[in-house]
Amino acid sequence: MSIPLNDLQAQFSSIKPEVMSAIEGVLDSMQLFLGPQNRRFEQSFASYCGCEYGISVSNGTDAIALALRACHIGAGDEVITVSHSFIATVEAIAQVGATPVFVDIEPDTYTMDWRQLEGALSEHTRAIIPVHLYGHPADMHPILDCAREHGLRVIEDASQAHGAMYQGKRVGSFGDIACFSLYCSKNLGAYGEAGICLTSDAELAQSLRVLRDHGSRILYQHEILGANARMDEIQAAILNVKMAHLDKWNEQRQAHAQLYSEQLQGIVETVPTVREGASHIFYVYVVQVRERDQLRQYLSEQGIGSGIHYPTPIHLQPACQHYGYTRGMLPITEAVCERIISLPMYPELTSEQLQVVIDGVKQNVMAVV
Repeated sequence: MSIPLNDLQAQFSSIKPEVMSAIEGVLDSMQLFLGPQNRRFEQSFASYCGCEYGISVSNGTDAIALALRACHIGAGDEVITVSHSFIATVEAIAQVGATPVFVDIEPDTYTMDWRQLEGALSEHTRAIIPVHLYGHPADMHPILDCAREHGLRVIEDASQAHGAMYQGKRVGSFGDIACFSLYCSKNLGAYGEAGICLTSDAELAQSLRVLRDHGSRILYQHEILGANARMDEIQAAILNVKMAHLDKWNEQRQAHAQLYSEQLQGIVETVPTVREGASHIFYVYVVQVRERDQLRQYLSEQGIGSGIHYPTPIHLQPACQHYGYTRGMLPITEAVCERIISLPMYPELTSEQLQVVIDGVKQNVMAVV
C-alpha cells in the first residue's frame, strides 16, 4: 500500500465537479484577476477569521513582504521572529531591507517563546512576526502585551493555521496584519500559488491593496513603487469552492491526529501538544524520534511517505550566515530539528491507511529500542 505524505489528487477527486465548474465560469467571463471571485474570497475568508478586510495576493511570501511595507518597515529596522519556520518568513523580512532577529521556540508547541522577546529588543526593533506552526497557534496574548508595551507592530504568519483557534478567536485576528499562504498543500490551498493578508485596520488594508497592484489605485497612475502581487481569478474561484469544506477537512485532520497520538504515545519520544485554550488543525503531524533517518528509510521501504519540517533552522542556513548566528545560539530549535518527522496527514486518509502508518512506526521504533 502506497501512502504519500500528502495526497492532493484524493482531495481534488472529491470536489472535481465544483472546481471545474468554477474554473469554467472564470474563463467564460475572462476577468482573470481582481474580479468577483477575488472579492468574494477576500470577504468570506476575512469574515471567517474575524477580520474586517481581506487583501488577496499572489503567495504567502509576498503577503508578509507587503505587510511589512504597509507597516513602513524597511532598511535599518529589526523584526523579531523564529528560526523554526519555512525560510519565506525571513525572505520577506530581507526583501524589505530589514534584519531578522531570532528567538527560540517552546519545546512542546514549536512556536515562539514569548519569554525571550524582552532580551531580543533593541532601539531598532519595529515588529514581531510569530509563526503559527504546523497548525498550532503561537501564544498570542503575551506577544501582544510585549508589542503594545514597546510600540511594535505584530504581523501573524498564519500560513499553516487556516482555521486554528486561540482563546476563542481564530488566528489571523490578533495582529495588525495576518498573512496566510494558500499554497497547494495547505489546509486551504489553491492549485498553485496564492496568499491573503487580513487586517481590521482600514488604512493598512488600503495600503496593501495599492502595494499589491503596482502602487496604483487608478490604472497607469502610480502613487508608490509597489509590486505585481495580485491573485489570479481562477485561484480565487478554486478557493471559494474549498472554503465550504475547510472546517470539515480540519475536523478530519484532528480525528486522524487523535488516533495517531493515542497509539503512538509512549512509542515515539513526543506526540503533538495542544495548548490549553487553543485548537490545532494539523497542517502536518509531527512527532520526535531518536533514530529519525532510520525510521524514514523503513517507512519509505513500506511505501509510506514522511517529511521533515524543517531539517535545518533558518539561522543556520547558508543564505543567512551574514546575520551572525552560530550553532548553539537557539538550542531548542536546533535540538528538535534533529528528531522531528512528519507523518502522512490529509483529510482523505482512511482508517486502514492510518493503521498501516501507525504499525510501521511502532515496528521500527520498538525494534530500535
